[in-house]
Amino acid sequence: MYLSSYRLGDHVDRLFDLMRGKRRVGIIANALDFILDDARQRYEETIYSPLRELSDLGAEPEYLDLRRYFGNSTALEQTLREFDLVWVLGGNVFLLRRAMRQSGFDDLIARLLEEDSIVYGGFSAGAVVATKTLKGIDLMDDPNELAEGYEPSVLWEGLGLVEFSIVPHYRSDHSEAEMAERAATFFKQDALPFQVLRDGDAILVEHGVISLLSDPIKD
Repeated sequence: MYLSSYRLGDHVDRLFDLMRGKRRVGIIANALDFILDDARQRYEETIYSPLRELSDLGAEPEYLDLRRYFGNSTALEQTLREFDLVWVLGGNVFLLRRAMRQSGFDDLIARLLEEDSIVYGGFSAGAVVATKTLKGIDLMDDPNELAEGYEPSVLWEGLGLVEFSIVPHYRSDHSEAEMAERAATFFKQDALPFQVLRDGDAILVEHGVISLLSDPIKD
């Protein structure tokens, strides 16, 4: 797994190492489903396109919309097995978690990772959702953010792929940096295990070994 604070981060070579030369990438953008389609398209055309970024690096990306598989985890498993990496974008982690539950992605990704047949990667919400609990992240994301077709109940448990919480955008030049500071304070005060990530940082999980990929802070 490769869990980044912001976009691909500063250690994308380590992500591609996990793929062992393979190239097929499914981009999961369901954390952004609360944003209207035309606004998302304009953003991708004018500011940032994960498709273009990954393609420029030699990958073969395409979007994987979990909404297409709500209530049909069998079809989703067949689709997931066509990819070497799922790359999960940022946005609202609680909406993303709903999409993963309603499609059956949560159970499937745990099994596929156990088989070592896929790589999980993501940034911001895509990294946070991999943790054991989403409590405390409500200081950064609205748990009640919804979109059409989503169940309203809030899921507080994450995927449980790592045992500690993750706070992205910590002390970074990002609009959520102040909220990240509050989330980190929450975890400290409650003595809960967590890891902060500055933009550029990533957490690498390989063969059960967890590493923090972080460049030294420059004065």
